[in-house]
Amino acid sequence: MSLYRDEAIVLRLHKLGEADRIVTLLTRRYGRVRAVAKGIRRTSSKFGARLEPFSHVDVQLYLGRNLDIVSQVESVRPYGAGIVSDYRRYTAGTAVLETAERLTSEEREPSLRLFLLVIGALRAMTSDGRAPSLVLDAFLLRAMSVAGWEPALVECAICAAPGPHRSLSVPAGGVVCLRCRPAGSANPSAASIELMSALFTGDWAVAEAANSPTAREASGLVAALLQWHLERGLRSLAMVERG
Repeated sequence: MSLYRDEAIVLRLHKLGEADRIVTLLTRRYGRVRAVAKGIRRTSSKFGARLEPFSHVDVQLYLGRNLDIVSQVESVRPYGAGIVSDYRRYTAGTAVLETAERLTSEEREPSLRLFLLVIGALRAMTSDGRAPSLVLDAFLLRAMSVAGWEPALVECAICAAPGPHRSLSVPAGGVVCLRCRPAGSANPSAASIELMSALFTGDWAVAEAANSPTAREASGLVAALLQWHLERGLRSLAMVERG
């Protein structure tokens, strides 16, 4: 069997038989990988709690025909310890992991930028003291950019006319000018568009100054843009406390 090693974030676990689990990993070099962790559900498992969602690990795997096999696991940083005990962090963190899995539809397709975005989001939720919902929205905006769906937040999404613009069309992919404005476009507040831009660029002074109604409106627009591109909803987003 071929053996390889990589850093990874644990995205999801599935039961397999009486004692095993299928682990979905987002790896630094190989993208999304699914592997069998044998005996992980036994109390004597050598993997212990290291292979839990949100964990940043150094993992060694055997290359399998359909599923790889976990051979060794070392903890790099157990982000889950600071996430699962807090409902707001847990729901936002779960949305980060689900989004990462959905954006890596092809297994073993490298996505270093997405891997680093996930690491950054989990770190911010556990150590920076920032609102989990804001961290999530910043992650979603940047993840859309990585996927090739960067939202237009300044120039018109259709004709590229310079902004600011007050209308936003989800199918068009962002803000639109009055001339291009499709029927059914939203008319969010200028503050909500400004907040989305701040989250995308990392201007946390502006982002953290936003009030709750603005944060909720911006968050709804971010979720709508992402789910339009994914063509179906993310179950975890419905559980996130916004604003």
